[in-house]
Amino acid sequence: MKSYLIIFHLVLALFGFIFIEHHLDTPGRADADRESLMSDGSGIAARIAAVGQINSAQADSSSTTTQVASTSEAVVDGQKVYQSACIACHGAGVAGAPMVGNAAAWTDRIAAGNEIMYANAINGFVGSSGVMPGKGGNPTLSDAEVKAAVDHMVSKSQ
Repeated sequence: MKSYLIIFHLVLALFGFIFIEHHLDTPGRADADRESLMSDGSGIAARIAAVGQINSAQADSSSTTTQVASTSEAVVDGQKVYQSACIACHGAGVAGAPMVGNAAAWTDRIAAGNEIMYANAINGFVGSSGVMPGKGGNPTLSDAEVKAAVDHMVSKSQ
């Protein structure tokens, strides 16, 4: 029992020493905090400075116009769009998707007309035979790319 009392008193003395040491330093910390608040702010500006810089220079408009014109004139390859976005479902018939090359599965869709197929492919469609997510689940595709992919699948399925 005596050894427990000795250990208890040693631990109590240690906590007392830490408590007193902590509070002896408090006035010094308060003075340092007060000085940082009253300073000119140069230390704060250095601590919160931005890591990068914003380039607000105006771009050369002629090169931008040329680039936009060249991309708008580019021909969209329906097969590439099909390979990248559509083949996952239309290649295996997932979720009721008509498989490319299966003319019987495409007959009713082709009879409905291209505009309806384009609208369903772009906006999405829930029908009795399955679900078509808008733009095949890839919102980065443009409407022209989706239409080209539909045209490609229809041409392979007639």
